[in-house]
Amino acid sequence: MLQPYRPKEIKVSTSCETLMDAKAYLARIGYRERIRPNPDVLRRLHLKHLLSIPFENLDIHLGRPIVLSKNAFYDKIIKQHRGGFCYELNGLFATLLDDLGFKVSMLSARVAQEGGRFSPNFDHMTLLVQLEHPWLVDVGFGDSFTEPKRLDMSGPQPDREKQYRFTRRDGWTLLSRKPKRNGVWEPQYLFSLRPRKLKEFIPRCRWQQTSPRSHFRKGRICTRLTSNGRLSLTDTKFIVTRGGRRSERLVKDPEEFAMLLRRHFGIDLN
Repeated sequence: MLQPYRPKEIKVSTSCETLMDAKAYLARIGYRERIRPNPDVLRRLHLKHLLSIPFENLDIHLGRPIVLSKNAFYDKIIKQHRGGFCYELNGLFATLLDDLGFKVSMLSARVAQEGGRFSPNFDHMTLLVQLEHPWLVDVGFGDSFTEPKRLDMSGPQPDREKQYRFTRRDGWTLLSRKPKRNGVWEPQYLFSLRPRKLKEFIPRCRWQQTSPRSHFRKGRICTRLTSNGRLSLTDTKFIVTRGGRRSERLVKDPEEFAMLLRRHFGIDLN
């Protein structure tokens, strides 16, 4: 019989020692079930995270430095009820999974670009969770798979209205996706299975925040999965997808942007 999960405090090793409360993290994502390191629990945690915590780059446009430390992740995402981008979201989720008894590693990924090219190493952080089988876990890539994907399966793996698959390429693993009914396979990112440390992502994270060529500096984005679609807010548009149907409305001014951010994402930047 599964035993109820009894939350414990997680000691986070950083330059300024603090404690991360797993119970508060689980409450933030609305997870109230029993915990045991198995695929079903991993799936539920993954989905709950995506439904509760948005992908967003708001701090970059506020001029607030994004610091790669577990303390900073916890303070921003759990205490301040914010979201983040890949290093923050997957970095913090890895800490939670580790505390819950999962064997988890941070992986470096290179994101697909136009012309068949890929971005540099450490451009994206994704996660490997090793259970009886290896699983790719990612709560920090925006509009992507909603449940973990088995890395040792070569065939398509369905996920809502899309399919995902893994192929090998020159020592890397390529994640691709396509619509279930038709379309072509589109590359998402290449990744290596070599475990990485959080500090290895610092230079690229700094580049994402400061380089004029970084797409995160082009405009604000806040997006979150819903039970039947997705909500996305940009500087100019509010986009709602429900059951495969998409609707857009223009965002008139900064006041409306702030109102939509509060109403649909629970974020108040004041």
